[in-house]
Amino acid sequence: MASIQKRPNGKWRARYRDVEDREHARHFDRKIDAQNWLDEETVKVRTGTWVEPKAGRITLEEWFTEWSAIQVWEHGTYLAAEQAVTSTPFYTKRLDKISANDVQAWVKSMTKPNDRRKTGLAASTIKTRHNYMHMCFIAARKAGKIGTVPTADVTLPRLARGGSTMLIPTPEQVRQVLGVSDPYFKMFIELCAFAGLRLGEAAGLQVSDIDFLKRTVSVNRQVQGATNKDARPKEPKYGSRRTIHVSEKLIGLISAHIAEYGIREDERGQWLLVNGKNLFQRGSAGHYWREAREQCGMDDFTLHDLRHFFASGLIASGCDVVTVQHALGHSTPSITLNTYSHLWPNADDKTRSAGTALMDSVFASADSVRTGTGSA
Repeated sequence: MASIQKRPNGKWRARYRDVEDREHARHFDRKIDAQNWLDEETVKVRTGTWVEPKAGRITLEEWFTEWSAIQVWEHGTYLAAEQAVTSTPFYTKRLDKISANDVQAWVKSMTKPNDRRKTGLAASTIKTRHNYMHMCFIAARKAGKIGTVPTADVTLPRLARGGSTMLIPTPEQVRQVLGVSDPYFKMFIELCAFAGLRLGEAAGLQVSDIDFLKRTVSVNRQVQGATNKDARPKEPKYGSRRTIHVSEKLIGLISAHIAEYGIREDERGQWLLVNGKNLFQRGSAGHYWREAREQCGMDDFTLHDLRHFFASGLIASGCDVVTVQHALGHSTPSITLNTYSHLWPNADDKTRSAGTALMDSVFASADSVRTGTGSA
């Protein structure tokens, strides 16, 4: 029920009842203003986008603190979500004042260089940050804090062909970076490039995770944290616990590394790789990696790109989606396809290869295709 009445003081009072039959009223100097406000509010009630007017007065910062505290996240996921939210220019703005235009302007700003970076962020990075913000606003909508989700209809930069902007080093580049890396850290790089381990997984590898006879490397933990103070072993990412069948040559490299440098043992186990008295973590591993890559002009590459190198090698060798999924520790095959579909041969490639095979079955050699049997 909605109504507008003129008060004895000359003001116009607009009233309506919300979905829980609670009355709300506002006073206006002009009837037209009262009618416009009443129309807006009643439309929200009918369409299910109405929220308690006071609910959205908290800031994004306050809501993220409240919402993130009840999420079942690994520490790394929390840090990624926090980075996305705090990178917005509307972090301290009220939830009910953040518009789709605000979000679109934020997305646009990420495509441009600024005082902290020389170039804009990759399209995939922008998409990831937007996804965290979208989850945050959806949760706010479900909690009755806002009526609409401002991230819903935002245009994101297009990904490269095949849906990926990933960098994949060449075999020559991997050879070069191994040649200039710190001799001890070389093993870290090899585990990423030839077993597809994530940074945290390589840092968390123990000698007991390696079966030298069966030639397997098992991922049973990962090290999370960016400093020695907060680095700690944790369970692998969901679906990432796995056993990887690796090359006999990699097993040989691991054996040689242990023979030369030994291992570090503590109450948690025997660690294959350590940084002095500490475990490797994002900060220290990143430091050694940057030192190596700068010497061979690979400034744009990250340690994670070595994992892409491993995946591309599996795909080039004819491994199917499920095989690659298990080797990389993806929780579902769809994640593998979404990430690496552009590396698998498409229908055109298969048609071309089939045509070549068909011709090879007819002609003894390429030269015979245009060889006649003689002149008339």
